[in-house]
Amino acid sequence: MTGTDQPYAIGIDRLKQTLPHRYPMLLVDRVTAVEAGVSLTAVKAITANEPWYAEIPDGATEADHAYPVALLVESWCQAAGVLALWERYTPEEVAELVMLFGSISGIQVHARALPGSLVEHRVRHVRSVGTTLIFEGESLLDGAPLLTVGSIVITMRPGGELSADGENTTEGELSHA
Repeated sequence: MTGTDQPYAIGIDRLKQTLPHRYPMLLVDRVTAVEAGVSLTAVKAITANEPWYAEIPDGATEADHAYPVALLVESWCQAAGVLALWERYTPEEVAELVMLFGSISGIQVHARALPGSLVEHRVRHVRSVGTTLIFEGESLLDGAPLLTVGSIVITMRPGGELSADGENTTEGELSHA
């Protein structure tokens, strides 16, 4: 608990301060537990009103409504990103950073989620080397395994250090690249 009457550790307002994602790609709804540098539990509520369901015709089967695996993995990765940034950086520093995903391995999909599902992501910090972090974890659906993530590597870099030609640029130059 956070010391308030809220049943979560991080709500949507704090998620938006931490992650750059917005509709329709903000795929974490709240964080229910966080132990800085150790672990995080987050949830994603899947609804039929999400844009990826717009082209599914009436009369389609439940299998046709299975949540896209790529988005499930992205949602889990966003939860890992929250843990990567949590209490390591100030909100001002977060605004200047670009989170880069270096690799992901050991992905196993055990089941499919449908609209109406509440997916629980569990992320564990395995190791850090400077600004590079390694995580592992899983996603659960009604307490049963939905997704397993063997390993993911994340690093943070100041946005001003990144450019298409590898040279340092100013923010104004990046916006025109």
